[in-house]
Order: sequence, then C-alpha cells, then structure tokens
Amino acid sequence: MTKKNKAKYVCEELEKLYPETPVPLNHSDAYTLLIAVLLSAQCTDERVNQITPTLFSKASSPSEMILLSVEEIREIIKPCGLSPRKSQAIFDLSHIILDKHNGEVPQTFEDLEALPGVGHKTASVVMSQAFGVPAFPVDTHIHRLMTRWGLTSGKNVELTEKDAKFLFPSELWNKLHLQIIFYGREYSPARSPKFEVDFITRTIGTKKAKVELK
Repeated sequence: MTKKNKAKYVCEELEKLYPETPVPLNHSDAYTLLIAVLLSAQCTDERVNQITPTLFSKASSPSEMILLSVEEIREIIKPCGLSPRKSQAIFDLSHIILDKHNGEVPQTFEDLEALPGVGHKTASVVMSQAFGVPAFPVDTHIHRLMTRWGLTSGKNVELTEKDAKFLFPSELWNKLHLQIIFYGREYSPARSPKFEVDFITRTIGTKKAKVELK
C-alpha cells in the first residue's frame, strides 16, 4: 500500500469514527484557547480543563489578565506544571496583545510565534481552531501514529508535519489532526498500547508496528 493509499484509508476510517471533532480544551474565544493550549504543554487536557475555569473566572481577556500578578497566575495554574515559566508567559503575552495588537489575538503565525511561550504547535492550534486557517499541529499522538503507520520517518515533529501536509488534503487538516489525536487516545496510546483494537496500525502499520502486534 502506497503512502497516498494509506493516507486515504486513514481519512476514511477516522471520519467514520469521529465525524464530530470538538476541541478538547475548554475555551470561549481565541484568547482563552491560546491560554489553554499554552497551559497544555507537558500537561493533559483534562488537567487543563480543571484549572482554566478558576483562571478564566478571574481573567478571560488580556486586559483582565494583566490585573493579576504573575504570582497569582502561578498559584492558580500550578497543577499544570511548569508554572513559573507559564505564568510569566501568560502575563507577558497579555501585555503584548494589548500593546501591539489592540487587545486581539493576532491572526498570523509570525505574530503568534513571537508571543512569549507560544511555539509553532500552539500557534497552529490557534490558527486552525480559532481562525479556520489550514494548519496541522503535531503533538505526541500524531507524531507517534504517523510513524507507526509508515507515513513519516519519525525523525522529528517538523518532518512529521511536513509529511502530513503533503499526504493529506489541506481542507481536511483542521479536523484530521483532532481525529488522529482522538484515535491515539482511544485505540493506540503510548503506554499499554491496545494493539488488539488498533485496527489502523494492524492494516497499514510499519513492519516494526506489526511485530508489536503479535
């Protein structure tokens, strides 16, 4: 099976499983999505969703966030991990959004990635899910599955993103990256992989993945 055929099969099967793809991070607008995605670094979405109601009840906009101290933000988000760095980034990027972007989350990759604590993956999530711009954010689930499925070499997330964008139609990117994440969590987790139910890997997986299935 060629990579293009594999990609077509993945799209068809994931659409059957996940016709609806709600963003797993609770948010109400581009700003709260940005903050939630920033908090999700090395933290589960479930944990972030437990923390953000408290944070957003105090500050759900840049103008409200800068009224909190870095220490106050840090205390609220501490369960998410990396709280010193994340709290400072949230405070600083809120100031920048107010000072340079009229209080609105910028809508370009360049401007988003210039914000403190915002890398390419975070910017990609915001661009795709808040603004509808085709993007393919690659997290650990996507990187792992693209490798298991023989759709990328697995050398790094940058190459995985490039391969995904080559193999999958751009009009599917914003939904498909979420579908792959959902599949990874349900059928093919990193720890204790459920190879007996991971039918996509059984069908199109690499030789290494198929050995694991035995």
